Amino acid sequence: MTQALQIAVLDGYTLNPGDLDWQVLHALGEVQVYDHSASEVLQERSKGKEVLVVNKAPINSALMEQLPELKLITLTATGYNNIEVEAAKELGITVCNVRGYGSHTVAQHVFAMIFSFTNQVWQHHVSVQKGEWSSQDNFCYTLDTLYELQGKTMGIYGLGKIGQSVAQIALAFGMKVLSHHKHPERDARIGVEFVGVEELFERSDFVTLHAPLSEQNTGFVNSSLLRKMKSSAILINTGRGGLVNETDLKRALAEGTIRGAALDVLSTEPPAADHPLFGLPNCIITPHIAWASQAARKRLMLETKANIEAFLAGQARNVIV
Repeated sequence: MTQALQIAVLDGYTLNPGDLDWQVLHALGEVQVYDHSASEVLQERSKGKEVLVVNKAPINSALMEQLPELKLITLTATGYNNIEVEAAKELGITVCNVRGYGSHTVAQHVFAMIFSFTNQVWQHHVSVQKGEWSSQDNFCYTLDTLYELQGKTMGIYGLGKIGQSVAQIALAFGMKVLSHHKHPERDARIGVEFVGVEELFERSDFVTLHAPLSEQNTGFVNSSLLRKMKSSAILINTGRGGLVNETDLKRALAEGTIRGAALDVLSTEPPAADHPLFGLPNCIITPHIAWASQAARKRLMLETKANIEAFLAGQARNVIV
């Protein structure tokens, strides 16, 4: 009798905090699911496993060398900075990820953040609950200026799947759309104008970041670039925290160089309790949830299953190395 495929999910909580069913993977073999795995237990939990399913758990060469049965590492994410992929390649271990599962969800979060500035729905709700509408002389009032998106300019740094989804929504709102992108010819879209980075920041009312983090763009959103933005502009980051120099951003927000920022990612996650961007009235921060709708996580789980099935069938699917 053939032994069941041995699978370990090392840090499954973010993918499935309890509202999905791991049975999707159990159908493939014998699966052990751990919500979290500290570094000191990774070897013990990975021992004897042929497949590791990981999100952010660090899988380095020293660990892989202790796992002779390991054949596949499949990420429940797009990014793979936590895997030493060259070491995996040398050891004959396949590494694959999942792409595009959260494009619509992340784009939705981008606009939720935008609306926090333009419509201030929650702030007005709180005001009404405090009795401030009841005490008004007029039938309506606003806490601050409200803005219409029609005619405003959306600047998108990175026009991959997520950036394209953002562009589609922006165009539906009647916005002008600019983008800076590695492959403008390949990914040209009707209604999207490709420009240089500085022009993107200069002309946009909203700048949203959707590019992978690299040595070339780490901290590229710095004081010099922020000073080129309109004083009424909003910076949105649902990409990678490392794209932004957080010290420079704090200064720009405090000095009114830009109107505000909305961040779903920070350079260190989870952040320290005294993070410099905490407590600023014009900086909205959410805990890396732009990707995390139930629909997106369900797609991610199904794609992970498909990656494993493809590997078992000798097919390359979402393979990094």
